[in-house]
Amino acid sequence: QVQLVESGGGSVQAGGSLRLSCAASGRTFSMYAMGWFRQAPGKEREFVAAIGWRGGNTYYSDSVKGRFTISRDNAKNTVYLQMNSLKPEDTAVYYCAQHRVGLGYPSSYQNEYDDWGKGTQVTVYS
Repeated sequence: QVQLVESGGGSVQAGGSLRLSCAASGRTFSMYAMGWFRQAPGKEREFVAAIGWRGGNTYYSDSVKGRFTISRDNAKNTVYLQMNSLKPEDTAVYYCAQHRVGLGYPSSYQNEYDDWGKGTQVTVYS
């Protein structure tokens, strides 16, 4: 059974930075693309970033491109989301997810991910 545990959330002033981590267990982590999604209060969950199983392919939503960086350390079974130049509109619960297909490509579609963490809260105040 796959377990994904996010950490690193918190409150930060606009313009600041946070680094989220997601520790995975239960399946060969290095074989699966990983994604980060977020859900703001009263809004649908949306795609943030994704990374291929080797780490070479990355994919970002337009709203975070140039500010956020996704990376992974397969030796540590961990995926990261470095968030810089944070804005109040980045306030949300952030979730990591594991793609449902081994050796699959990173994707922005939520239905291609079948395992999810419980999320970590990020609050950006002005």
